[in-house]
Amino acid sequence: MYIEFVPNRNSRPTVLLRKSYRKKGKSSKQTLANLTELPRDQIESIRSILKGEKLVPIDSLFEILKNGSPAHGHVEAVMLAMKQLGFENLIASRPSRERNLVVGMVATRIIEPQSKLATSRWWHDTTLPEILGISDADEDDLYAAMDWVYERQKFIEKKLAARHLENGGIALYDLTSSYFEGVTCPLAALGHNRDGKKGKLQVNYGLLTNQRGIPVCVSVFEGNKADTKTFMPQVLKMKDQFSIDEFVMIGDRGMITQTRIDELKGIEGKGIDWITALRSEGIEKLIEDGSIQMGLFDERNLFELMHPKYPDERLVACRNPELAKHRAHKRKALLEATSRELEKVRRMVQRDRLSGKAQISTQVQKVLKNYRIGKFYKLDIRDDSFDFKLDEVAMAEARAQIARSGNPELADKWFGRCELHKKTIATKLEKIRQRIVQGRLYGKDKIGLRTGKVVNKYKVGKHFKLDIRDNGFDYEIDELSVSTEAALDGIYVIRTSLSAQRMSADDTVRSYKLLTQVERAFRAMKTISIETRPIGHHLENRVRAHIFLCMLAYYVEWYMIEAWRPLLFCDEDQEAKAYRDPVAPAKRSEKALQKVHTKKLDDGSTVYSFKGLLEHLGALVRNICRRKGAGEDAPTFHMPTPPNSKQQRAFDLLKEITV
Repeated sequence: MYIEFVPNRNSRPTVLLRKSYRKKGKSSKQTLANLTELPRDQIESIRSILKGEKLVPIDSLFEILKNGSPAHGHVEAVMLAMKQLGFENLIASRPSRERNLVVGMVATRIIEPQSKLATSRWWHDTTLPEILGISDADEDDLYAAMDWVYERQKFIEKKLAARHLENGGIALYDLTSSYFEGVTCPLAALGHNRDGKKGKLQVNYGLLTNQRGIPVCVSVFEGNKADTKTFMPQVLKMKDQFSIDEFVMIGDRGMITQTRIDELKGIEGKGIDWITALRSEGIEKLIEDGSIQMGLFDERNLFELMHPKYPDERLVACRNPELAKHRAHKRKALLEATSRELEKVRRMVQRDRLSGKAQISTQVQKVLKNYRIGKFYKLDIRDDSFDFKLDEVAMAEARAQIARSGNPELADKWFGRCELHKKTIATKLEKIRQRIVQGRLYGKDKIGLRTGKVVNKYKVGKHFKLDIRDNGFDYEIDELSVSTEAALDGIYVIRTSLSAQRMSADDTVRSYKLLTQVERAFRAMKTISIETRPIGHHLENRVRAHIFLCMLAYYVEWYMIEAWRPLLFCDEDQEAKAYRDPVAPAKRSEKALQKVHTKKLDDGSTVYSFKGLLEHLGALVRNICRRKGAGEDAPTFHMPTPPNSKQQRAFDLLKEITV
């Protein structure tokens, strides 16, 4: 008897138990049972029995040691990707303990990013330290390895540049920041906080990538360093450190300003070109002088123009109707939100203020009724103020009447008390008068400070006209300012030094939009997976080394994501980016949308995020086993968990990574 697998075209194979026999000199076979529904391990057991093998319970042969099942699958995946990338040789050509520690820290940043102390404890639940031979490492060893890799950063970046940058190619550059937990690092400073952490010290760092978004180098700056001042060092690094003479630098409008462009023109030699965008004020001037007319967008969404203010440059004006709608909607929402906040300030100015005859009269009478001489006051109460005057004649008559009663000393004593009460009443009535004018918020300086916080909160202060006084303020929306800005909705202008022969208008716009690749890197490094922030180091070089390690982790992760696109929510149709409408909003392919909506792949299996797939692989362990009943000194062996089909496919895809 034997087991035979009969293939089916569109379904799983049929598994049959058969025997063979001869009939009239011919070989024939008979089916005894259909085993298709049995689990695969049972089928293999039956096959072994038919071969004459003796089966015994598996737990009678060997045992798994205590704490002998470290997580392995996610480690194997990252190490496999690193092997395909030649990552160890990228760090250092010679093997060393420091190199292994750096590889371990980079792998940990991808799998489970945390502090160095936590890292040195966490990875003992995995096979990572055993594979790298760093099981005895503690946090001090990791800090020493950080110092070691920081000294090698220039050499590593030079290797990366040789791999991924080419003469005449494109380089992308952008700047971001991450906040500190602590205040002692020399790099820490208050600046434009991109993390939304007000009052937190931060550090700035700029990332240089090739046109695909593969990171090549990272530069760390003080937290208050302006974006524009970090740009030229990258240009000089391309020329001097990476020995690339001809290249195109792409940066956003806040990075490549007119001052930086003038500096680029002053660099010796030729071959440095750039692509950036005009600021809004520059676009306004082009619309005012008629260089950009809205009618030109009736039949197309971009056109090229030249302008004497921008000699030796090409301008590509674009208009995205969807972006125009979005900006108009957002501006309306911000104006409404700011108006609501200003109304709150107006109520603060009015709060606790007295107004109207009834309110004022009640407060005044409350003061006067507590004193006997209150009845001698004459009042003139109005809706917005009041006056008071003591009737001296009536008061003198009251004094004389007391004296005539035969007690002049009592009259003098009564009059003395009245003099004291006059001062007290005058003080209290003045306070009431002040409450009519002054509410909880009073004074130009205080009201101006409070309204300033409001209009700056939503960044639309330029659209409001404010009239601030000591006892109040008024505001109105500047419709002219709003309409002027609305005319720019959806319009942006790309400017470049490249000639039309070297790059078409469409490709120029597409190239500028490649900056989203750097933004993708920042998202991954800061929030999604690698978690650069918050920065807990306080030594300057350790901060630089930490950010460099995060960049190296993203380098490995970038290739892993590209390899795993068929298994992730990512869009697999990357070639379409080179041909799609350069101005229209980017759209996912139908296949990518199907993955998002169904959460399933074509084969019905689950779609994962990058971290989710790593966690799924982390379920694979590598058991450390020993012959049952053997002594503690007996040799051990590894028995890894066999991967399922999805896990095996993930490993197979990583084997296809090429640099």
